[in-house]
Amino acid sequence: MKVAAFSEFGGPEVLRTMEVETPRAGGGQVRVRVRAAGVQPFDVAVRQGWTPPGVSGGLPRVPGNEFAGVVDQVGAGVTGFAPGDEVLGFDLLGCYAEYVVVPAENVTPKPAGMSWEVAGGFTAGTQTAHIALEQLGAGEGDTLLVHAAAGAVGTAAVQLARSRGAVVIGTARQENHDYLRSLGAVPVAYGEGLEERVRAAAPGGVDAVLDGAGGEALDVSLRLVEPDRIVTLVEHGRAAGLGVQTTRGVRLASRLAELAELHVRGALAWHVRRAYPLERAAEAHREVEARHGRGKVVLTVS
Repeated sequence: MKVAAFSEFGGPEVLRTMEVETPRAGGGQVRVRVRAAGVQPFDVAVRQGWTPPGVSGGLPRVPGNEFAGVVDQVGAGVTGFAPGDEVLGFDLLGCYAEYVVVPAENVTPKPAGMSWEVAGGFTAGTQTAHIALEQLGAGEGDTLLVHAAAGAVGTAAVQLARSRGAVVIGTARQENHDYLRSLGAVPVAYGEGLEERVRAAAPGGVDAVLDGAGGEALDVSLRLVEPDRIVTLVEHGRAAGLGVQTTRGVRLASRLAELAELHVRGALAWHVRRAYPLERAAEAHREVEARHGRGKVVLTVS
């Protein structure tokens, strides 16, 4: 089968299209013919040399930890799925591929009203946002500050927090402010004076922060709320020393199913910015690294 993989760590140019042996589903597993796979900052970090906890083995390595496709093989003991079923799901790595083999508990049926491109890049951002909001407990009457609010996690967090009754202030580039307003957030620009702009937008104070930007945004957040009321998605190295939270939950097919249903009901908008064929994975990584624009970047596989 065809994969996008790398044999050395480095920039986007190390990603190559390779041929590897097609895996087979074992007991409790399903094999999925991938239609689309999401591209994330997580994948960029893996390509640059970071090894996620629980990953073993050497190179070459295939990035990608979210996908959508069609079940084409079911292992012994699997119930509830059959060849031909359309699904979306997740794994730790290996999703930039024509086929993935995952535990059956890692997939959920794809709603008929969800496009392949949306489904392929839906899992990580929406589940991460949901997990972070559960940790923060942001809800009715709270004011939540979301940094990098126009990104994938931010897009989901704004909408999920608004549905819980929270007021949301979102930091983003100026060109994304109308987008944030459409999601229900109060937009605030990055840069000098950020703290003052946030205080002006939230005269009653900020109750919790979801930090998807790090750096200055996290420093400002620490002057607005207590450290344990912050979840950072990017500053893992600083978090423990500052007393800031990182996400602790795990992805679940049941959670994913609920979020997918919200999407098809029109309660959770999800924007795919660009789709690249698998052979252009390096270009997709460059776009994700640039962090411009809003929405998700995905790879189309078949």
